[in-house]
Amino acid sequence: MTDPRLSRRGLIGTTLGLAAAGATAPLRAQRPAPGRTIVSTWDFGAAANRAAYARMLAGGSPLDAVEAGARVPEADPANHSVGYGGYPDRDGIVTLDAIIMDDAGHVGAVAALEDTVHAISVARAVMERTPHTMLVGDGATRFARAQGFPTRALLTPPARAAWREWLKTSRYAPVANIENRRGDARDHDTIGILARGSDGRLAGACTTSGMAFKLHGRVGDSPQSGCGLFVEAGVGAATATGVGEEVTRVAGTARVVASMRAGMDPDAACREACRHIVRLRGDAVRDAQVGFLALAADGRVGAAALMPGFTYALTTDDGTTRVVPVRALRD
Repeated sequence: MTDPRLSRRGLIGTTLGLAAAGATAPLRAQRPAPGRTIVSTWDFGAAANRAAYARMLAGGSPLDAVEAGARVPEADPANHSVGYGGYPDRDGIVTLDAIIMDDAGHVGAVAALEDTVHAISVARAVMERTPHTMLVGDGATRFARAQGFPTRALLTPPARAAWREWLKTSRYAPVANIENRRGDARDHDTIGILARGSDGRLAGACTTSGMAFKLHGRVGDSPQSGCGLFVEAGVGAATATGVGEEVTRVAGTARVVASMRAGMDPDAACREACRHIVRLRGDAVRDAQVGFLALAADGRVGAAALMPGFTYALTTDDGTTRVVPVRALRD
């Protein structure tokens, strides 16, 4: 039987020159050599990492890098969990959420953004061109138009077909780790990407089209500082994926970073957050997936998840990228 931790997307990544992702055991508290480090959630984060690394090589900051990386899945019509091609809400409308943040306290976010492919770049514009940290709904969309972001219908024919099929039953049944299945996304729908520059500066981004067939107006953890993403100078950064409501209940990434500030390594900090969700929610999260990915200020990487199947992409200073399976609480 095929190892469920190895998706077709991960295997495709290896044929593109990535180091082999699969047969090794899950690794804990990765310790890249000092220098640039990029990590992102899921197998498809490998392509995002390549774009982020290229931006760094061209002289970009970690903030530039995470934006460049996040834009890759946002523009991929075959990725139904992020950006263009994302599955719509129950009304057939695709809405996007995104956040970008650096270690100097700069943060910008958008939620329920419509008709705009690159939500992450709109979030950066909120950060740099307004006194606010988040714009939502029609206000976010009008801001995008005012800033020159082009209008583009986000509902692709495959996504429309999936929505029409869903309407036959209107039943929502989450499927854990669906991000790693090419061409579907019906549970938790996020890419989070974290970067450390050669100077030690940190930044992060998180972007999503949200839960497929969600109620119109639903916003998950992804665009919320301290939930889908948190970055703190001298400590580290964390991003989350999974059922967003469960991450939001515990301010998940703020908790991970606080644990690192208290002395935990990134892996232990991620596992503590997962255990807290299980303690708090019990049987309510029996079949739910939540994953955390963390990058310490010194370049160490850690991750944890409630269920097996979570992966992340790791790019080290020499540009080598590999996909790493994550040890789960329920292994």
